[in-house]
Amino acid sequence: MPKISSDTLWELAAAEVHSRESGGAEDGDGGEAVNERTVLLMGSKAGGKTSILLRCLDRDELSKPTLALEYTFGRRARGHNTPKDIAHLWELGGGTSLSDLVQIPITPVSISCLSVILVLDLSKPNALWGTMEKLLQAAQAHLERTSSQVQKSKPGVKHQTPSHSAARVLPKDYPDRELISPFPVPLLIIGSKYDIFQEFDSDKKKVVSKTLRFIAHYYAASLAFTSIKSESLISKTKSFFLHLAFGLERGKTVSSDPLKPLIIPAGSDSFGQIGSPPTVDVDITSLHAKNPKDLWKKVYERVFPPESTSEQRELKDPAKDPQYSEPQIDAMRAQKDQELEQYKRNAAKSWKGLELET
Repeated sequence: MPKISSDTLWELAAAEVHSRESGGAEDGDGGEAVNERTVLLMGSKAGGKTSILLRCLDRDELSKPTLALEYTFGRRARGHNTPKDIAHLWELGGGTSLSDLVQIPITPVSISCLSVILVLDLSKPNALWGTMEKLLQAAQAHLERTSSQVQKSKPGVKHQTPSHSAARVLPKDYPDRELISPFPVPLLIIGSKYDIFQEFDSDKKKVVSKTLRFIAHYYAASLAFTSIKSESLISKTKSFFLHLAFGLERGKTVSSDPLKPLIIPAGSDSFGQIGSPPTVDVDITSLHAKNPKDLWKKVYERVFPPESTSEQRELKDPAKDPQYSEPQIDAMRAQKDQELEQYKRNAAKSWKGLELET
């Protein structure tokens, strides 16, 4: 299999300029089209997005915490003496706190060849639904706005509409086609840290697994559980990644056993196979759900209550986030904070003294 290579950013920029100057469609040597795709990775905070991406790109690097939104790229030759296809890779850090930044990689130019990978930390099931819901809503809202801009663009300005939008490519025999709500662009949901999740109680594992199967099928997405400690699982995850980033054929493995790592390509599942929400001491009729998705949410959150909003607000302050700790800088910040507090106390005493004198 041809190996992915990562040339310098300058070489990538030079190749892109050359491509555009020559019409943007063909490579100067072989005359073949150079394909460019964009992949947006987002998901749980400290959920392993960077580690998974590095493994999929065959890069032997130490992963570091993602600051806000980071860009990298991959190049892959389709064969001997052929042009290298390009994958523009954007990674959103900070969990849900920086979800507004999805507007940067989602543009009228990129939307026609865009895919989204949502990484959910299986070891933190209480935060899973909230993370999934907020990030997908943010991405979907901006995708729809961008698509609308493209549709309304002036005559003569050539932007492509989402040619591979999930809603447009589903075959007529796609399972439950009339009951699902396909995500606007191809979507892959990755459940990370399976090595920790596999130690959970079997009933709780079933709740998480069935719920993610429902969500993936509802959005016409693929679903894969993985762990960077398992070469076998990373290999299967890489197959999905290469399909989105470079258009390679994805693996045909399907595993839907809730007590094993789930590997379910889009279109391989159905509501009939998934079944009803796991009713762990829950009377479904008492939940008053508005629709099937709302019902699954209510059942899931009965088993895994979401984190409190106060905790979520506190996490939005990067200065208090241990993920971004810098011992020397933090020590200086603490010293300055103490000096500021002392200054405030001294100022208050002086003010009181002045009031007594008057």
